[in-house]
Amino acid sequence: MKISNIQNEIVEEFDIFDTWMDKYEYLIELGKSVPKISEENKKEENIIKGCQSKVWPHAENQNGLVKFYADSDAIITKGIISLLIRTFSNQNPTDIINANTDFIDKIGLRQHLSANRANGLNNMIKKNYYKTKTVGYVHSTEAFPVHLFKRDGAPDNLMVHGSDQKYLSLIHI
Repeated sequence: MKISNIQNEIVEEFDIFDTWMDKYEYLIELGKSVPKISEENKKEENIIKGCQSKVWPHAENQNGLVKFYADSDAIITKGIISLLIRTFSNQNPTDIINANTDFIDKIGLRQHLSANRANGLNNMIKKNYYKTKTVGYVHSTEAFPVHLFKRDGAPDNLMVHGSDQKYLSLIHI
């Protein structure tokens, strides 16, 4: 299924709920299905920096598609991770890199997170792009957009050149 279709499904699912308490409960339920990473990948150097909780992401290339795994020590964060994994796992690396994350704003998630959790969400998204580039073996010389958001929720788009791995590792993804 295409990334945009998955994102639309997620938006429709969240539209069913009337309150954010119900949406948080749904996120917690979703978090229970996160594909866990192996203990060997649950290392300090794999933790996403800038997250309020500990988040260990991992990605593998399986037959040309990127497969994401993760774990966290917080139940809400696991739910957020589950949305990203559902959206981007088992997808073509180029499709992941070219996808946007507007669905997060459409469901109202970013505006209902603390500043620290919103920062962590941005860092998870950046980490997904980085892992896609390195695991998915995307070595394009064309620039691709990385859709980030400032703390106030305003878009902050960054153009990264596919061959510029050094830059990606410098932004502490």
